Amino acid sequence: MSAIYGLVLAGGQSKRMKTDKAQLAFHGVSQVEYCARLLKPFCQDVFLSARAGQDSNNVQPIFDREPFTNAGPLGGILSAFTEYPQRSWLVLACDLPYVSAPVIEYLIHQRDPQKLATAYTSARDGLPEPLCAIYESRGHKALTDYFNSGKQCPRKFLIINADNVRQLSLQNKQALDNINTPDEYKQAMTDLSQ
Repeated sequence: MSAIYGLVLAGGQSKRMKTDKAQLAFHGVSQVEYCARLLKPFCQDVFLSARAGQDSNNVQPIFDREPFTNAGPLGGILSAFTEYPQRSWLVLACDLPYVSAPVIEYLIHQRDPQKLATAYTSARDGLPEPLCAIYESRGHKALTDYFNSGKQCPRKFLIINADNVRQLSLQNKQALDNINTPDEYKQAMTDLSQ
């Protein structure tokens, strides 16, 4: 079983939010710091998937590499695999304010290293959640082939490879809700303050 490294995905443009989602503070610190702290107890090391010039909040950055720049979350995951190909990656998007340590812990404990990935199934639509998932080192080639075929959606990668992905039920239906707009930010702040 290869060691797990953590990867906080924070390289997006945050166009709908109109401010960098990675810097929002739902828990008293930036989401980058919050996510890195969540991953540290479970991962051998934690990195930030970032675009050039982005504030890393003292988390070791892995900048998107060619040919993976402008390829969204999949570009960040593949850039991390390029940097450390022998490691498996626990990927966590920075725009998930409801995610908690028990969600990460359960994902780790239910990990199946014989599969390409272990991921939660969305409580909303029954599809795999690609941005709180473990991508095994054995899946690096399959991910690269998928990208080289012109595709960039990590969720579709998990769907296409469903027979080789361990899917887990999500106990807290809200745990992996993401925040994209100022209104969603306000709602999350209200929810989390209660």
